[in-house]
Amino acid sequence: MLIGYVRVSKSDGSQTLAPQRDAMLQAGVEPERIYQDLASGRHDARPGLVACLKALQSGNTLVLWRLDRLGRDLKHLVNTAEDLRVRGIGLKVLAGAGAQIDTTTANGRLAFGILQRLLSSSALLLPSAPRRAWLPPAPGAAWAAGRARWTGRR
Repeated sequence: MLIGYVRVSKSDGSQTLAPQRDAMLQAGVEPERIYQDLASGRHDARPGLVACLKALQSGNTLVLWRLDRLGRDLKHLVNTAEDLRVRGIGLKVLAGAGAQIDTTTANGRLAFGILQRLLSSSALLLPSAPRRAWLPPAPGAAWAAGRARWTGRR
């Protein structure tokens, strides 16, 4: 069974769910099986996603318009996708950078496995960059004009 999830970041009417819903319907998702949220993906409170994830059962496939509709950030996306895999739920992405992902097929599982490994390894590297930004400069180090960046020269 196909179950869809759609989301727009703004609830003020400046964005519409129509293109996402149309793509879901063309993919074969029944209208009553499409869950939606009108909130930024950065917010924890996404009742449509919570209800969608609860409705999914082993053998179902979660259909997304784009991969970024699912996760708040890289870590959340990887964790959610892994949870779906463990529960025996497929994942199909219809558009965007992840459009080749359909974990109900062998090629889709391979593509998503590669993407998941890349996301996991880059997530391990990302936390070190902000920490470096907060390190105090070396004694006598010069700062470049404009954006604060250390030149390393004295």
